[in-house]
Amino acid sequence: MTVTSTAVRAWRGIRWYLREATGESAYDRYVAKGCTEHPGSVPMDRRTFERHRQDLENQRPQQRCC
Repeated sequence: MTVTSTAVRAWRGIRWYLREATGESAYDRYVAKGCTEHPGSVPMDRRTFERHRQDLENQRPQQRCC
């Protein structure tokens, strides 16, 4: 492996970790799951999804860390 390919792999790993830790990848998983389980249906847009997710978190405050 070259230094460049090692750096690219490291960056991809860091990016993946940060997206998972912050919840950024939740929308991508939602869309992928919707496409496989409900083909032909239109998924929520990202803004609506994030608003819905925030509403669910506010309804269950015991599941948050802070």
